[in-house]
Amino acid sequence: MLFVMSGVCFSAMSMLSKLLATRLSFFEVAFFRSIIGWVLIWPFLVKTGWGALRTSRPLGYVGRGLGSGCGMLCIFYGLKHLPLVDATAYGFTRSLFVVVLAALFLREPIRRDRSLVAVVGFVGVLVMLRPQFGISLGALAALGGALSAAMVIIIIKKLMHSESPVTVMFYFGLATTLITGVPAAWYWTTPSLSEWPMLLVMGALGTAAQSMMVISYQMTDATVLAPFDYLQLIFASILGYLVFSELPTVWTICGAGFIVAANLYNIYGDRRVGVNLVFDQTSK
Repeated sequence: MLFVMSGVCFSAMSMLSKLLATRLSFFEVAFFRSIIGWVLIWPFLVKTGWGALRTSRPLGYVGRGLGSGCGMLCIFYGLKHLPLVDATAYGFTRSLFVVVLAALFLREPIRRDRSLVAVVGFVGVLVMLRPQFGISLGALAALGGALSAAMVIIIIKKLMHSESPVTVMFYFGLATTLITGVPAAWYWTTPSLSEWPMLLVMGALGTAAQSMMVISYQMTDATVLAPFDYLQLIFASILGYLVFSELPTVWTICGAGFIVAANLYNIYGDRRVGVNLVFDQTSK
């Protein structure tokens, strides 16, 4: 239930960011998402102690910060220019990028079934992009955000061997606030009285979603939770229709189907390999 609620919060946050971006620049919306989330981390930092700011991996945080900041700007640009469900579907390609990046940087083997997963997922992306009709900049930005998110996942896997979650979240918020704050100041538009509460709620929803997601992963295996992640497509479709009168196209449904099927098969393959490893170890 926590994981499903995190998906609801992520979808609502995306809806609010798209709604706010109709008047404010996407730089400014991304900046408020970053700084509000960062401020909400401070009470946990105070409780943990200032020693949590010490780190032995400064370069890792620099790389993670750049990837997160650029990725967030790409994602918010995509949300501004794409239907809500399309932007959500493109975001799920991050799992496909992780397969390739993990092989390159973590030396994880690419099994034959994972190669098939990447091909099927790529077909889904082509179906959604419809290159014969021209590729939109919003779609490319959404894919760039997914690639950045995959790179950040690889960096976090290395950081979490020696760093605490509070440290990781604090420097994530600091980096994204700085990176999004510079262009936000250049394209600044003062929010109206009705937009300020929306900005605060958007930032709070993002932080709540991340917190519930982390807690749910601590309580249950990732392979159990992962299929529920795709409920976000349903949430995004509902919100997109109710708020923006958007209906998913046949291309979006078919392409998202390929991407979801590829990711679910990848999850099944990882679970099957895990079971086989346990069986091999117990048989010895």
